[in-house]
Amino acid sequence: MNSSVHPAQVRNVKIDSPFWNRVVNLVRDSVLPYEWAALNDQVEGAEPSHCLANLRIAAGEAQGEYQGMVFQDSDLAKWLEAAAYSLSVHPDPELERIVDETIDLLGRAQQPDGYLNSYFTVKEPGKRWTNLQECHELYCAGHLMEAAVAYYQATGKRKLLDIMTRMARHIDSVMGPEPDKLHGIPGHEEIELALVKMYEATGERFMLDLASYFIDERGKQPSFFKQEYEKRKGDTYFGLNTRPESYAQNHLPVREQTALEGHSVRALYLATGMAEVAREKEDESLLAACRRLFDNLLQRRMYVTGGVGSTENGEAFTFDYDLPNDTAYAETCASIALCFFARSMLRLDLDGRYADAMERALYNTCLAGMSLDGKNFFYVNPLEVLPEASHKDPNKRHVLPVRPKWFGCACCPPNLARLIASLGSYAYSWAKGEAYVHLYLGGEARLGDGVALTVNTEYPRTGRIEITPSAGKYALNLRVPGFSQGNFELRLNGKSTAAPLNKGYLRLDRAWQAGDRVELLLDMTPRRVYANPSVRADAGKVCLMRGPLVYCLEQVDNGANLSALYLPTDSPVTETFRADKLQGITELKAMGKRAEQNGDEALYRYSAPRKTAVELTFIPYYAWANRGENEMCVWIKEG
Repeated sequence: MNSSVHPAQVRNVKIDSPFWNRVVNLVRDSVLPYEWAALNDQVEGAEPSHCLANLRIAAGEAQGEYQGMVFQDSDLAKWLEAAAYSLSVHPDPELERIVDETIDLLGRAQQPDGYLNSYFTVKEPGKRWTNLQECHELYCAGHLMEAAVAYYQATGKRKLLDIMTRMARHIDSVMGPEPDKLHGIPGHEEIELALVKMYEATGERFMLDLASYFIDERGKQPSFFKQEYEKRKGDTYFGLNTRPESYAQNHLPVREQTALEGHSVRALYLATGMAEVAREKEDESLLAACRRLFDNLLQRRMYVTGGVGSTENGEAFTFDYDLPNDTAYAETCASIALCFFARSMLRLDLDGRYADAMERALYNTCLAGMSLDGKNFFYVNPLEVLPEASHKDPNKRHVLPVRPKWFGCACCPPNLARLIASLGSYAYSWAKGEAYVHLYLGGEARLGDGVALTVNTEYPRTGRIEITPSAGKYALNLRVPGFSQGNFELRLNGKSTAAPLNKGYLRLDRAWQAGDRVELLLDMTPRRVYANPSVRADAGKVCLMRGPLVYCLEQVDNGANLSALYLPTDSPVTETFRADKLQGITELKAMGKRAEQNGDEALYRYSAPRKTAVELTFIPYYAWANRGENEMCVWIKEG
């Protein structure tokens, strides 16, 4: 276990690359203002949030009834965190003023004992901490804690950090292992990882111990949730008492769990908290549990797009290899949480599998969660869509063919904003004498011990990455993505060189001189990808990837009835960069076949359908659903 690895600080990374400049600038210039308007119920045609209105009522500054979900505070918290990261690298006095005024509002809504939650302050003040299974009090607190740490790191201002320290102390006074405290756990995990961040920012040990308590209390019998429900005498908010304990990862103690179960976002937030506590406490058995969970995810429960959670029922994992395409849930938040888990694991174990999974989720499901103009969002990320089925099949009502403007349950848009705004902290990390590059974004990064890296690349459009390291004695660790299949070239100052490759990372340990230049050349040839035969939905099918990007077919390029298309096994795939299409994409084409009706309308027949030659056009999955409502599929029959 390596507990001394630190992610790069967001403020110390400047992203500058053709691919990511558009996305990062979009979040800063369009998404953050749009989401602020949505949180203030100012987006015409969008489902109202009531988020800021609820807080003003809680602060005694407005009249009215609480509206929205019980966890509405968390949407604001994630927006505040995203704004903090944005301010870290792009000072904006007006945005900072808005954040400061919002923090003041949170302070005025906080109760004298430190409690902060608009729902229970306004609607049910006598029922605090009586429904941890359903009502997200600890979840909302966790997100506000993350925002507090991010804003403190961005600006040095402590007000929100002090507000959430008071809330943490209040929680610690109510819950814990002591006999006179509530032996409770959160129904929706999140506070575990947030408390570790608070501990790192404040140095207050009780926060780390409280995070550890919440993790190790989970799965104990008799079930806390059942006891809590009995105390409420059947009172319920969502009806979660009818769900199995595995829905909230409460079926076994976490150290005994071998697979990610239940609600996918809950499961991955828990796993991230486990990894963070394992690192801080150097807990090998907790780390072993994290490794088991990550292995199960990678090998049996993750979509090729990095999506996770295969069923709408409970937004949950089901069983190994159950990865249906047309009813997939694959919530945007779940892939974001996968990025969290992967980054935390990379702090413990330099293994390219974690960074590969993080990159896969980031470039595909995460980016697909937002339209190219940043004003529409997906909650669900299917791998196959037939609009008529979305409208008429009740089992596919969650599969939307176009992105909505906003959601009543709007967890995903601000979550995505905070991920993109903090992207630099996922790309780099450092330890004493070691610099790590996990993602190839382009730009500049200042790490520890005076180490600085300049990265010049058009990745993923091309596979050429040029890195100029600062002078000094240290090791530079470069990830070789799994998709390259070992096809790469490493150059030092223009000459091919060799370096040891361990668990997906090349290690160049030397005394770097001013002007040294490292080049990593990755093979970006489009590749056919096949699912494990146990994945029934993908039997006999293939999908295309180029670099980290998964590709898909859309009706607008290929005509209706995509299920009638075939990609022959021997059909070559060509690539063309299209600056004029979908804000700049590398388009893939191949000659394929289309099954025809054979001239009649019979439902069944005694002869195989005639197949005619057609040209197939593939676009990156993240760019689908930006040209109106139409069919889409990732997997295509091969033959």
